[in-house]
Amino acid sequence: MRQADYLDREGLGNADELMAEYQRKAATITNPPYLPFHPPPPPPHQAEGNTFKTERPSTTTSNPPGVKTLSSYIDIPKTLELPQEEIEYIWRLRHASDPQSLCAVIPKSTHNRILKTATEHPQFILPLPREGRGAEIHFLEWTFPTPKTATVLFTHFAEYRLRGEYSQPHTIVTHHMDLAEPKGLVLLQGNVVEGRGITVDDGKWLLMCLQKFYGGDGLSGVRKKLLEQFTRGDLRFEVDELLKEAEKII
Repeated sequence: MRQADYLDREGLGNADELMAEYQRKAATITNPPYLPFHPPPPPPHQAEGNTFKTERPSTTTSNPPGVKTLSSYIDIPKTLELPQEEIEYIWRLRHASDPQSLCAVIPKSTHNRILKTATEHPQFILPLPREGRGAEIHFLEWTFPTPKTATVLFTHFAEYRLRGEYSQPHTIVTHHMDLAEPKGLVLLQGNVVEGRGITVDDGKWLLMCLQKFYGGDGLSGVRKKLLEQFTRGDLRFEVDELLKEAEKII
């Protein structure tokens, strides 16, 4: 990915100048409010038995170090016996006690579109609206640590430009695909790191924005063009066009 091409085209010397230019352009766009990101409603009764684990087992040697698989959070064999609505409820309950947590359940069909796009465009940038200050730009990167997990790392773009691979993500979201085939569901779990200038609501907005860019029906038009231009390092990539598309997510 040749993100530096944009700097060269615009005559910008460093990340600070880039961010100032982004904010100048973003200030001309109406700031969209945060889009609600509600977990599914609970079913009429809770499933019998404890299908989520109170203690997380250590990672087995078959998984990369530091990767938490779905079995770290729930008892998969027991969960497979439950209907979809109860799986959604249990997943929500499993993360309810963590104020920095992000969680969601998405249909397999939607996730298949997201995953296909992610393999073609593993890096991108997304805007985060700031009232009275235009928008901040955030860099996202997909990784695929195991065949059943896909993880998205969100980082301040200014930090990524300065530190590259040594930059620290402020939000990490993992897609667990273990239930995709048997139950038609993919479980999302993530955390917003405290002290990094990002709130949980910010994380929800970025996650929703990602789903709209990567999982839209057919992925045609401007969003597809922006993804392709960014991946190629195309000099025609326009940040103000990105901002306008993000505004449509309301």
